[in-house]
Amino acid sequence: MLDLSKEDITEGPIPRALVLLAAPLLVQNLTQVVQQVVDVFWLGRLTGTAAPIAAVGLNYPIVSVLLVLATLAPFVGTQVLVAQRVGGNDPDGARSIAVHGATMGLVFGVAVGIVAFLGAGSIVRAVGAGPDIADMATVYLATFAIMLPFAGVSDALEAGFIGWGDSRAALYVTVVAVAVNVALDPILIFGYGPIEPMGVRGAALATVLGTAAGALLAVGMAVGPRDSLSVSAADLDFDVETHRAILDVGGPIVGQRVAQDGVRVLMVGIVAAVGGAAGLAAYTIGARVASVAFIPATGLQQAAQSVVGQNLGAAKPDRASAATWTGVALAAGALTVVGGVQWLVPEALARLFVPDVGSAALSLTVSYLQILAYGYWAIGATYLFLAGFNGASRTKTSMAVSLVQYWVVRLPIAAVGAYALELGVVAVFWAVTLSNVAAALGAGAYYYYTTRDGMLERAAERAGPVAD
Repeated sequence: MLDLSKEDITEGPIPRALVLLAAPLLVQNLTQVVQQVVDVFWLGRLTGTAAPIAAVGLNYPIVSVLLVLATLAPFVGTQVLVAQRVGGNDPDGARSIAVHGATMGLVFGVAVGIVAFLGAGSIVRAVGAGPDIADMATVYLATFAIMLPFAGVSDALEAGFIGWGDSRAALYVTVVAVAVNVALDPILIFGYGPIEPMGVRGAALATVLGTAAGALLAVGMAVGPRDSLSVSAADLDFDVETHRAILDVGGPIVGQRVAQDGVRVLMVGIVAAVGGAAGLAAYTIGARVASVAFIPATGLQQAAQSVVGQNLGAAKPDRASAATWTGVALAAGALTVVGGVQWLVPEALARLFVPDVGSAALSLTVSYLQILAYGYWAIGATYLFLAGFNGASRTKTSMAVSLVQYWVVRLPIAAVGAYALELGVVAVFWAVTLSNVAAALGAGAYYYYTTRDGMLERAAERAGPVAD
């Protein structure tokens, strides 16, 4: 993988910059999938029962919310503002943003972690933990909470590297974190030598130690002699306005994710009510397949945010616009191919994830995977249009697009179709795809309108003076 300089991003071929910046992020996202699987793999061999897996599974949505609250605002705000300052030839300002993002991530991580640690028992019971798994789920969550300050620092520094154009550094941090987690999981879960078996606590502790190792590497690279982000003692200041600027950019993305997760919870309720166990299995398998299929789009989105941000900082709004549209073409094209494969072999994909899926669930899963495939291009396009807005610090627009997509389009279609029109769980499947297509068309039309109206020129003017 080649290093990307500011000149590569602001003057070189745009497709090359996007692909080279996205490639390490693609590998990073695939590595994180391994981390999500490894706990379940070992815990499934712990007692011969499903209780440990259920305890961890119950915590997945809780953990997702905690990570959003602790890390997402510093991550997005740091990436976008670092990119703009690097593009504006202000490396000192970029380093200051990265330091402030890391301190914000630390504070957010500590605050959210304390709440999760002290309230673990109440939280898991509130989301439905029964007496058979409540104790294990509480132990897992309380231990996991210790990880959040490390994640806050690590994610913000990774964002600083990505904003600078050094996505390889972010990949290194994730690889170390996952490698330590994978290595420690069996040791801490089952015990080895003087280490006593810890079960689900050991699984959570392995994640904590892996994330801490990644955070230490991130700090080490940030203070080391790198061509990109390289912090010195002179950059260690504290400015409320800088923190506010990071939060202004990153905060709306937190609202965006919370809005999305809220609708997802309600959609699961609709699926369970009208589709039963078979419908819920199909919906879950489809979501898992889609989460893997979307990895290229998420990598391109992060890369595009940096490319757009740097070009706006360099007062090149036309290149920022070209980067967005190029990213849209790449993401939509790649996901069209993925969708085509998924449409052709849905049964094989379903059995790959759940080999023993029942006939009713298999039939619904095949339908859902094929319906999802029709809208894959739209997901890729939407991710990149939102990257164009985010790179221009227009994250409130991204939040508005998601609110319309999930609350105005997806949820009403699902509810009306499933209940009023009595179409059953298939209405939910179509609601997902139709909302994805609506988001792509709406975001694309608004991006075209706002850029014609000078949105990027105004963003470039704001990015320049702030960096001075």
